[in-house]
Amino acid sequence: MRIGLLTDGGYPYATGESRLWCDRLVRGLPQHEFDLFALSRSADQERQGWVRLPDRVGRVRTAPMWTHEENTRLPRRTEGLTGRLATGLGRSYGRRDRRRFTAHVTALVGAVCAGAETEPQSGGADAVPASGRFTDGLYGLAELARDSGGLHDALRSEASVRIVQSACRAPGTGRTVHSATVPDYLAFVAGLERALRPLSLDWYEEDSLGAVDLCHAASGGTAALPGLLAKRFFGVPLLVTEHGVPLRAHYLAAPEAPLGAPVRAMLANFHGLLAAEVYRQAAIITPGNTHVRRWQERFGADRNKLRTVYPGMEAERFGDVGEGDDAGGPGTLVWIGRIEPAKDLIALLHAFAEVRRAEPDARLRIFGAPVPGTEGETYLTHCRALAVQLFPDEATDAHTVGDNPVTFEEIGGPEVPDLAEAYAAGGVVVLSSVVEGFPISLVEAMFCGRATVSTDVGAVVEVVGGTGLVVPPRNPRALADACVALLRDPERRARLGAAARARALELFTVEQNLAAFRGIYLDLAGHAPARWATPVDPRDPAGPPRPFATPPEAHVLGALPPGPDAVTAPAGATRVPSWAIGAEGVCAGARGAGGGDA
Repeated sequence: MRIGLLTDGGYPYATGESRLWCDRLVRGLPQHEFDLFALSRSADQERQGWVRLPDRVGRVRTAPMWTHEENTRLPRRTEGLTGRLATGLGRSYGRRDRRRFTAHVTALVGAVCAGAETEPQSGGADAVPASGRFTDGLYGLAELARDSGGLHDALRSEASVRIVQSACRAPGTGRTVHSATVPDYLAFVAGLERALRPLSLDWYEEDSLGAVDLCHAASGGTAALPGLLAKRFFGVPLLVTEHGVPLRAHYLAAPEAPLGAPVRAMLANFHGLLAAEVYRQAAIITPGNTHVRRWQERFGADRNKLRTVYPGMEAERFGDVGEGDDAGGPGTLVWIGRIEPAKDLIALLHAFAEVRRAEPDARLRIFGAPVPGTEGETYLTHCRALAVQLFPDEATDAHTVGDNPVTFEEIGGPEVPDLAEAYAAGGVVVLSSVVEGFPISLVEAMFCGRATVSTDVGAVVEVVGGTGLVVPPRNPRALADACVALLRDPERRARLGAAARARALELFTVEQNLAAFRGIYLDLAGHAPARWATPVDPRDPAGPPRPFATPPEAHVLGALPPGPDAVTAPAGATRVPSWAIGAEGVCAGARGAGGGDA
């Protein structure tokens, strides 16, 4: 099969979310070919380049989604590798297209302003719910962009601002949206244009997204928009994988510039309606955990389409620690992660103060660093100051140097050269977050056979099961009590650590992740209707069936010869079995093995 992998700010770029997961998926399923369709989030991400791609990646098309001015200054790469954002610069719509644009934007913006859950005020038979108006407007704009060369200038026009103003003032809108002012209209129009940029790409052609057998979106939201259009224009099935919750991330993300409450409300409604449409059109949805699954169900995902697939992680790198006899520092707690306010290290430090009162020899080692240029740097400074305040240097007499029981360290130094060594440094691994999706650090600790103490957030309970202690978030005393209980009971620590490693090896390895998607791909292929190729002979309007872009025979005995000579290939050449030869003596699929018709 040829898979169209859709990403937003991730693979194949060297930085970004889901990069490792996508790379493992592509490399771990050699029986399939992958075309990558990637949206980039910043010029800096573009400059850092791509990871090294495996040979089974056939084509990579990229498109920048940041500000339009930066986009127009970017050099264009070789045709066939880079997606072009059709902006319609220097062009104007005719009268018919202007009417189409006005009608579609009015429907979409009207649905957004009304809210995802609001039904029309009139109860007539012709009334259309908000979700229906949203999809009519969305697909209408997509078809207009495809016909006329892009939406950028039109979406940023004064006409769009007037449409937003009318929708905000229409009867039935909520009080927050109704209170919008001109700056709010302008800010929402800019946000809407940015979110709808994938509609203006030149990916929706027969030899681009129309040539794949399956679209696999590595996240919901903007990344899934090309998949929606591939299904609408070409009938390509859509698979959506979400390891986090894009909607939740959208709500929590700090905007680059302060946005008013009306703008936040309208953008939230837009993303909610888009998520509902993505879930409605997807053939299968694979949440990365039950926490994500609940959010998907809340926004309309059909339970029959949902299949939880945990993200796979490499267990081998932690094998020496997990299988070894060293239980780590018996009185040492370890915290590992990215330092930021959501990790609530402040609560952990206060909890450790309680631990020290019960266990005076206990130590806390914090491994991690903030993302440069973020509020995490200020947060780290605050945490260091609090540690000095809570734990003044302890010295045995007036002539010795004190030793603080809390240390802030980075992995990669001579004492802790790698991540596995960091987990091996302690007997108990602690997670103190107030916000968490899939807790990667907990899974890594479980691979290392370590007992864990965690706060009950995100997918923590689902991941830990009964192999660790879970306490309420923002409760330093409960966190301290759990840590003391494990520090005082080495047999219990060993028992929980062994159970944790067994659970992680069963549920969270790369192998189980690949096996799950291998089966899902085959399931989708088995249920998808056969698609028909573009007719070559006008007398045969249907054309030959094309269930796959690359036939399975191409992966059985190696590369197939490219023509009728395959039947009489000389000795020593790759032989083709009789079941792979069509009625005319031509190898089935030989013409399409490179991505054409099969």
